[in-house]
Amino acid sequence: FKNILFEAVQRGRLNSQQGAAQVFEDATVNNFSFLSGFVTLLLRAEPCPIFRYSQGCPNNPQFDFIDIDQYELAARLLFNAVEWSRNIPFFPNLSLTDQIALLRLCWKELFILNVAQCPMLIDVSHLLNSQMNIYASPEHMASFLDQVRILKEQLNKLRAMHVDPAEFACLKAIVVFSSDAPGLNDPQYIETLQEKTYFALEDYIKTQYPLQPTRFGKLLLRFPSIRIISATVIEQLFFVRLVGKTPIETLIRDILISGTSYDWPTLNYSERT
Repeated sequence: FKNILFEAVQRGRLNSQQGAAQVFEDATVNNFSFLSGFVTLLLRAEPCPIFRYSQGCPNNPQFDFIDIDQYELAARLLFNAVEWSRNIPFFPNLSLTDQIALLRLCWKELFILNVAQCPMLIDVSHLLNSQMNIYASPEHMASFLDQVRILKEQLNKLRAMHVDPAEFACLKAIVVFSSDAPGLNDPQYIETLQEKTYFALEDYIKTQYPLQPTRFGKLLLRFPSIRIISATVIEQLFFVRLVGKTPIETLIRDILISGTSYDWPTLNYSERT
């Protein structure tokens, strides 16, 4: 494995977390200042803007991604998703068990939305030429390649819509705040957070894209198609070379528990499974 060091972005967490919580309690759905401020906080939570990933990120040397391959970039995009979640409003105030439950459920969707924001090519040649292809049945390979096709189609549809960073941030927050995650302490509170994010996205689109009245609905229609993509396929495509058979959910849990720097490749997870 290449020695990639994924350090948590050591900058101050959002200073407005507690204040935002009180604003949230007091705000009404039509409070534009709250909704626009919420979207701003979601954008500020990015460790490095995704569109810069193919260019490097001059303000954060650890995000200098010159000449990295598909697998390194994928790992960094996944790490970005976890770090972003830890920075968004209300998430840090949740219990650690709730944070883990939410990200274990939604990591695949977060990762796909991050991939859609950068010009990342999807190469399956390493799998077609590997033992997976030698021992897999034709039916299994056909199903796998069909999932890859669906993934590419959904990425192309998102890119064709020219989704802007604020919309992506709202979409990711909607994915994170899912009351369907098992074992949540207060599912109703999580559902309320998701509803507020829906309102923020709708309000933002009405303001920024007044001539596209169907844009909000078209964005939401991407969710069902993204959700049917198998998490196993995503792991095989992007992560098996780095972490072997270790489930991504395990890595996410360990990142959240550690709360500091994290070096994936030097932790030989494949030997621990």
